[in-house]
Amino acid sequence: MKNPKWSRDELILALDLYFKLPSSKISSTNEEVIKLSQILNQIPSGFKHKDDTFRNPNGVSMKLNNFKRLDPESKGSGLVRGGKLEEVIWNEFSTNKSLLSEIANSIKKALCQQNIHSWTEHEEEESFPEGKLLFRLHKYRERNSNIVKELKKKAMEKNELRCSVCGFDFYRTYGELGKGFIECHHTVPISKYQFDGSKTKMSDLILVCSNCHRMLHRKRPWLTVKELRQILN
Repeated sequence: MKNPKWSRDELILALDLYFKLPSSKISSTNEEVIKLSQILNQIPSGFKHKDDTFRNPNGVSMKLNNFKRLDPESKGSGLVRGGKLEEVIWNEFSTNKSLLSEIANSIKKALCQQNIHSWTEHEEEESFPEGKLLFRLHKYRERNSNIVKELKKKAMEKNELRCSVCGFDFYRTYGELGKGFIECHHTVPISKYQFDGSKTKMSDLILVCSNCHRMLHRKRPWLTVKELRQILN
């Protein structure tokens, strides 16, 4: 069975290595290429038929060479065949290598989390710039049931269960159907996540309506509550 197309997560890791390796060192025998191959095989995916050809060092080396066709500083043309997503990732990160490196490191650290295989898929994850893995980690932290329940409880006790940005109140608009409903936004940027076992703090979360939640995620770096309020005003 043919291997699947490279995902956003995989291409972020590949581009990060592309910028760190001298062009002459890109080969299937390079230690860093082999290491990346091993990392890529750890990423959870729906592909059930992995074999020795799946993201092996030869495939990783070829993918790095694909980026040469997009690199104006490359002396060679590289491999001309490549996917559209490679161009998207290149356009997003080639001029911000520090952010690229931060996100790549966060993906690698997220792979070490014990509960990684329990992170569920979400409809909007395909368009998340940092990739599926970090998006699932982000949603996992936003849905930490105990701390979210406590945050909602405190807001309800003060009669303040409304959007922190626009003030939308689900109960006031939808009656009993909307009672107790609100979404949580984790305000710490994904590239700044700590992977030292520290837990999500209540101060990291804000209560928002569904629309404002999507808008907060729409820019990089994420908009703050103050910035989104200014846009609304």
